[in-house]
Amino acid sequence: MLPSHLLFQRISQELSSAIVRYLRSEEREVYKSTLSALATERRLRPLFIQKRPIEAQLTWMQESLKLKNSESIADQVLQVWLLKSKKDMVVGFLESMGIEHDGDGSVEELPEEMDAEKLKAGVEAMLGDHSVDEVKLYLHMFHGQRPGGWEALGKLLDEDERLRL
Repeated sequence: MLPSHLLFQRISQELSSAIVRYLRSEEREVYKSTLSALATERRLRPLFIQKRPIEAQLTWMQESLKLKNSESIADQVLQVWLLKSKKDMVVGFLESMGIEHDGDGSVEELPEEMDAEKLKAGVEAMLGDHSVDEVKLYLHMFHGQRPGGWEALGKLLDEDERLRL
């Protein structure tokens, strides 16, 4: 299981850029608070980063989310992106697995075990509807939501070449 800052290190530059650009265009307050938190974490004044051209801000944010000390911020960014921008993918997976959720992808109680056959079918459906990069990022993120993850999901992430990071 990979922490969120390592997920940012291993995903494609295109996906990382898409996530940060989504925040800037659709979740402006989250973008501003993320920029501020990252700047503070790196001992910079947020205004110093905010005065940079937009492309420089986006690149700086992408690189900052890869740093170990930005783990909690990277985790929040991925959660917001997944639950807001990729809600249909998240909800579809949860429903395919029979995991109860609030309709928006938030789960109160995670299952102890995952049925390997349901998991394979659910992942194949996701891969049919979404990009491989998005699916593997979500599955790795989901796997980290429970201490030790799930044996069936861990095995699938290790064995399926499409899902490796």
